[in-house]
Amino acid sequence: MRRREWKFRLQPKLLLGLVVMAVVLLLSLTIVVVTLYRSQMEELYGNIAFNEAEIAAQVIDGDSILRYYSTGQKDQYYEEIHSYLLLVKQKMGLNYFYVVVPEEDMMVYIWDSGTEGEDGVCDLLDTDEYYGGGYELMHNAFSVNPERNILVTQNAEYGYLASAYVPIMDSSGNPAALASVDISMEKINRNIFRFVAAAVSVSCLVLLVSVVAYYFYVRRMVIRPVAVLHSAATKLVKNDMEALENFSIDIHSGDEFEELAGAFQYMTVELSEYIKNLTEVTAEKERIGAELDVAAHIQSSMLPCIFPAFPGRKEFQVYATMNPAKEVGGDFYDFFMVDDKHLAVVMADVSGKGVPAALFMVIGKTLIKDHTKPGSTLDQVFSDVNNLLCDSNSEDLFITAFEGVLDLETGRFCYVNAGHEIPYLCRAGESFEPYKVSPGFVLAGIENMQYKEGEFHLQAGDRIFLYTDGIPEATNAENEQYGSQRLEMALNLNKDSEPKKLLAQIKADMDQFVGEAPQFDDITMLCLEYWGDTL
Repeated sequence: MRRREWKFRLQPKLLLGLVVMAVVLLLSLTIVVVTLYRSQMEELYGNIAFNEAEIAAQVIDGDSILRYYSTGQKDQYYEEIHSYLLLVKQKMGLNYFYVVVPEEDMMVYIWDSGTEGEDGVCDLLDTDEYYGGGYELMHNAFSVNPERNILVTQNAEYGYLASAYVPIMDSSGNPAALASVDISMEKINRNIFRFVAAAVSVSCLVLLVSVVAYYFYVRRMVIRPVAVLHSAATKLVKNDMEALENFSIDIHSGDEFEELAGAFQYMTVELSEYIKNLTEVTAEKERIGAELDVAAHIQSSMLPCIFPAFPGRKEFQVYATMNPAKEVGGDFYDFFMVDDKHLAVVMADVSGKGVPAALFMVIGKTLIKDHTKPGSTLDQVFSDVNNLLCDSNSEDLFITAFEGVLDLETGRFCYVNAGHEIPYLCRAGESFEPYKVSPGFVLAGIENMQYKEGEFHLQAGDRIFLYTDGIPEATNAENEQYGSQRLEMALNLNKDSEPKKLLAQIKADMDQFVGEAPQFDDITMLCLEYWGDTL
């Protein structure tokens, strides 16, 4: 049933297209034929009118016209010429045959052929106004060497006329009057109508036969193969996927439809294999996704995430966040008590993204925390950790890291930097400024690297801001980076905020800058505020 409905939807479209094409062709042909025929007939009738006017101009005596024009008196010659003009008019089927003298405002009649009592016939010295383009054409013709011009007019009073004007010369060779002929071209319209009616009838018959024949040809060569393809596609949708391998299309047209049927047959087999593979891949992807969710949960649980971190300690306040670019990330932060009066903070970034970086991050974080012990120096901690990471670095990853240990009693802050971003330091009541530290070399790069420990002192109210390169390298849709200057500006706009609120404000400023652009790198930051024993 669906196949029949589909065919009846396609067939009317095809028929409509054929009918429209036939109508357009017929109209175009009719317009061209009518235009050419009318042009040729106007030229033919114009020549007839001009020839008759030219003969009359040779027959009529110009000097006599001057006498009639000046005296208004008729004679025998006048009647003879009138009879001649009337005879020619009747024999040739002319509408009007007259002789006039063109003046400035009107034309003056000398002869106007017609029978007594005939409507519109003018007598000697009667006047009439010019009509159409008669004024210009008559005055151009009223000369010694006039151009051969035909005036074609069509109006309600005189009808469809072709008018010709030839000067009648006197004995001195000057124009005395115009022999004027108006010949009706209404026959043209009638002939055109008869011709068009005949042409349209024949054309309609030919086009009808052609359209029907072409329709059945297209129906056999196009509609039927398409109907078979449609039926096959419908069955493909209705059948279960296990029937795809036995799917077949029977088209033997020897043309592109047969090739299309073969391609469709091949597509169904490939689709069956694809669906099987997709089912397996989807199941595997769901399994990996679930495992990644677990891995992300495990990774986040490895980072300190309970705040306030040390509610019993009043000497400091610390807060940190990490937003991975993928399910799991390579950035990590850490803070822990080395002993009762020393706090360690760590900010690090593993090269690469995803699971390999996350696994290497776990190793690096664990080694740094395990080697940071009371009495150990940070340069030795990083040297030992670097050698251990080099031993187990089959993927050639590396870590940029910054670690600092704060003496909570004295405010002495010892630090070591392994190729990481420099921290921002904010003294109490002042602004955040980058604190220039020696960059050092990355961890897991080269064995037996030596690292240099540095130190500075914090006073009550001082703060340290640590971060990874995901912040300054965050990029918006215009490929512009967030940058260190914008970070410093954001820090100082919110310098009076507590650590937790400060990090949220920095992240909000980044999000506004980045907009809808995707996140390409992990974003990690930490803020430590020192108060000592002043609280």
